[in-house]
Amino acid sequence: MRIAFAAAGSLEDLMLAKIRTPVAAVLCCVGLGAGVAGCDGDAMENWDPFAASTPSASSAPTAGAAPISGTEKITVAGRSVNVSCSGDPVEGGPVVVLMHGGGDGLDKMASLQKTLSGKHRVCSYDRLGAGKSDRPDGPQDLTASGRILTGVLDRVAGKAPVVLAGHSLGGLIAARYAPDHQDRVKGLVLLDATPPTMMNDIEKAIPKSAEGPAAELRAQNLAIFQGQNPEKLVIPDGPVRSAGDIPVEVVRHGKPYLEALPEYGPRLERAWAAGQRKWLALSGRSELSTAAGSEHYIYVDEPGVAVEAVDRVTDQARVR
Repeated sequence: MRIAFAAAGSLEDLMLAKIRTPVAAVLCCVGLGAGVAGCDGDAMENWDPFAASTPSASSAPTAGAAPISGTEKITVAGRSVNVSCSGDPVEGGPVVVLMHGGGDGLDKMASLQKTLSGKHRVCSYDRLGAGKSDRPDGPQDLTASGRILTGVLDRVAGKAPVVLAGHSLGGLIAARYAPDHQDRVKGLVLLDATPPTMMNDIEKAIPKSAEGPAAELRAQNLAIFQGQNPEKLVIPDGPVRSAGDIPVEVVRHGKPYLEALPEYGPRLERAWAAGQRKWLALSGRSELSTAAGSEHYIYVDEPGVAVEAVDRVTDQARVR
């Protein structure tokens, strides 16, 4: 999850209201409009991940349903969920499922999806409250979010194994989901994932006595984790549980952008780094690396790092 976003609007709205203030440097992780390098080859040059779905000659992942190619609205638990799929299935290979960060939607990861589709079957989706999916009726917990993810996986992967690649809040949701679904989740890529103890980390890094931008940042983040976010998702702290002996790559940002927060920035950077290390407990095959030239949006700042991490985990997860 981003360090903060407006509860009723986009991060850009909040940033514009505070432009050129010290806290703006912290809140605006990166420009979301930044491009991500696409893959090579004429076949992918004009690929549109958001074009209407068209029938494919390949077999459908679920009985009676044609595989999704482009975007399609599917129904999960009575709700409309926006899904995008691309790339051809690889024999024995898992389906890669991209999971966006808080305040984002699947469109933010479109270029990454395009690149990965040159080698893998790749899908993404808007969680309830994000992008073009339905809004949640009320507060959601991680179990409810997981039910939507299960419905998406049933439709886009069927019985095939999956690799979940999540950025920020998407990484946290993937990491919380995998331990209870070891039958289908065979690999994880966490791109600067929200730490498992983020609420406690913020409370320790920024004390109640803080004033100014730090106090505002503290209050905003605690509210976000209590459900005041577009997804109405309540995000409690909790221990990291084992997801089995699966390949896991944890990639953290290398540019210390959190230090831009006056006085308490270095504390936040140290807490974030410690939080990334905690995710290593997911598996005995977990690896931690740093995207040296990246802020929070690793797949934008250093797309090659993100692609290589997904490639490695997917290769290890392939059924031999």
